[in-house]
Amino acid sequence: MNAGDPHGGQPLRTAGASLADARAAVVLVHGRGTGAAGILPLADALALEGVAWLAPEAADGTWYPRRFIAPIEENEPWLGSALDRLAVVVRTIEDAGLPSTRTAFVGFSQGACLALEFAARHARRWGVVAALSGALIGPPGRTFEYPGSLAGTPVLLGCSDVDAHIPLDRVHDSTAALRALGAEVDERIYPGMGHTVNEDELRRLRYLLDTLVA
Repeated sequence: MNAGDPHGGQPLRTAGASLADARAAVVLVHGRGTGAAGILPLADALALEGVAWLAPEAADGTWYPRRFIAPIEENEPWLGSALDRLAVVVRTIEDAGLPSTRTAFVGFSQGACLALEFAARHARRWGVVAALSGALIGPPGRTFEYPGSLAGTPVLLGCSDVDAHIPLDRVHDSTAALRALGAEVDERIYPGMGHTVNEDELRRLRYLLDTLVA
């Protein structure tokens, strides 16, 4: 492992259609302590035709070592390396001829935070961004301002109101920041839910991705 770029050279797992044949690509970003094998089953659960599913692996099963609300410098160089890894995956998709409007991000937990942060830092019209139990990265008091525009990108933010890992105020702050960037944000807060994904989120995600590949 390269200490300055811990995620560089880590595997990229795939499922579904090949990029050459796909109508859309979905980048699946796993949570802490799992890996691509922990999130790729979403491809089977969503059961969409014409989608290339790409799931990068984090080194040692974690994208960054501290909580997502820790000072950003305490999560470096892991966080920067993770964002670079997603950029490499996006370039792979672009090289296959699929534009950003046909590229989606779906992340859970730590992966949801990373996917959301990547989409905001590289603001453009993405196909779909779904953060399941996640929010934008940074310490309390961070000002969430990014250049560019998400230009109407559909964003799904789903989270429990009592999630032990994701403060509810940060979810609301993320919604406001993404709307300021021009995203169409669907924030869904589920009373008393655990740190998990529920059927309502899956139904909404399936609808958004189905619209993308239609």
